[in-house]
Amino acid sequence: MTSWTPASIPDLTGKTAIVTGANSGIGLPTALELARHGAHVIVAARNPGKGEEAVASILRAVPGARVEYGRLDLADLDSVRRFAEGVTELDLLVNNAGIAMVPRQLTQDGFELQFGTNHLGHYALTGLLLPLLAVRPAARVVTVSSDAYSAGRIDFDDLGLERRYNRIAAYARSKLANMLFGLELQRRAAEAGMDLKSMVVHPGMAATGIVKLGPLMPLTKLFLKPAAVGAVPSLYAATSPDVRGGEFIGPKGKLLRTAEVGRSEELAARLWEVSADLTGVRFQQFAGN
Repeated sequence: MTSWTPASIPDLTGKTAIVTGANSGIGLPTALELARHGAHVIVAARNPGKGEEAVASILRAVPGARVEYGRLDLADLDSVRRFAEGVTELDLLVNNAGIAMVPRQLTQDGFELQFGTNHLGHYALTGLLLPLLAVRPAARVVTVSSDAYSAGRIDFDDLGLERRYNRIAAYARSKLANMLFGLELQRRAAEAGMDLKSMVVHPGMAATGIVKLGPLMPLTKLFLKPAAVGAVPSLYAATSPDVRGGEFIGPKGKLLRTAEVGRSEELAARLWEVSADLTGVRFQQFAGN
């Protein structure tokens, strides 16, 4: 809704939220606003120093807020499992963290870094935390994608991108995977009769530091929105009573049309099974996992 602002967030007292990548970018204002409205927020981030600094900044803005740091490296499945084991209750998961357009690298488990971090890490995290979400009323999962997803293509015969690596194409592929995962999660939750909503969001061009643009950065910054503005779609999807599961939400809470490639149930189902095989994580609450 174009008139929606974070001031519209209802009281979240009694709810627990996890925001991945909440130490910076749009993740930090997302965590801040959830904490401001009463949620117990876990700032999930790879770097302990930056994570604790984010917690301190939230407490300065909202004295007495229930906020804590949890170490999570999405590029390391052992780290994902350790983090999930430390969570005891959960109402809201914001799959926000991501990397963009980096040179070809591998995760700790040998996956191409952008696909492994942006998609596989969040797939595994969601699956490991689903038992907690399943027992909470009106649970939600918000996955941050990008409008770049529409240019993404997934070659299941070359998931490592060993034949030809292009950092922009690799990013678009990971964002397509985010889109497919978020919508497939909603379909499977609905089929299982689970009281859970899964939404995908596009934050718009926000000044987050996720992409390093070199000499173009000063000029490009003129067109970027503040991170707090980029957090609005995530916050709207996470808290608004008007949101429906399976929606793709953009800047100002506007409902966006999903391109055909992002709506492909066949592609989403195949990606789901491949992700389960690669990570070893299967969603036990769903028939056929």
